[in-house]
Amino acid sequence: MAAKPSGGHSDIPAHCAVNDVVQHAANGTTLDGVRRDLADEQQALDDTVANITDEQFQLPTPSPGWSVADQVGHLTYFDGASASAISDPERFANQARQLYEGAAARGIDEYTLGAFRSLSSSEQLASWRHNRTILLEASRSLHAGDRVAWFGPSMGAVSFVTARLMETWAHGVDVADALGVSQSSTDRLQHIARLGFMTRKWSYAVRGEDVPDSEVRVELTSPTGEQWTWGDEGAIDTVRGSAHEFCLVVTQRRHIDDTSLETGDLGRHWLLRAQAFAGAASNGPQARSS
Repeated sequence: MAAKPSGGHSDIPAHCAVNDVVQHAANGTTLDGVRRDLADEQQALDDTVANITDEQFQLPTPSPGWSVADQVGHLTYFDGASASAISDPERFANQARQLYEGAAARGIDEYTLGAFRSLSSSEQLASWRHNRTILLEASRSLHAGDRVAWFGPSMGAVSFVTARLMETWAHGVDVADALGVSQSSTDRLQHIARLGFMTRKWSYAVRGEDVPDSEVRVELTSPTGEQWTWGDEGAIDTVRGSAHEFCLVVTQRRHIDDTSLETGDLGRHWLLRAQAFAGAASNGPQARSS
């Protein structure tokens, strides 16, 4: 499912094109490695929300209409669906059909979050912990060559777990913003940065726009000071800067003008559209500095 952007609502996703991109982005990533990173990212978010008050669970987040609890509820629903997709494809197929029907009749937020919203904050946290645990347990049965049924075409095992990591991190950004706390920055971001680079063409295609002919290279500094690069050295333009800020932009958590990323016209043209997640085309947040 799409990571709901800070600037608006995402629809039920059209995953066909982006699933292929996620698969390519996951090449070279080991299943064990991304599975460990997913567990660590989930725990990082848990550490953020474990001791907040009931009132803080209801604080609004940058995603319109969503509270802190709703961010956790979104992860709860789709972590559970992901576990079913791995362990019981027939059950997942029924869940997917019910989601499409329920979303059409009631709206996707009401369908996926309605029951969760009726729980107490302690019950909400317990529900997410349960679903993310069964997801991690289910993922241990996967092998690198496996495919997992999802909304749209199936996904490779590594790309499937990578997408869950991106979702957890992106929604964790919204939670941290709402609570006014700093989110830790780790080299787990490499999975998301790679995906952000690989989804450049998708960011245009989902809008029905032609992809510019020229290429853009990405040169990022990781949280630990390593250099991460993707793209041809002869590319006409380059995006340079912090991996953390790049990930914020491609997941539509920050506007490029609110970062220190450096690029030319072509790179900016892309980053104003960047969308590293599936779903209908969505616009990121407005620049805070404007």
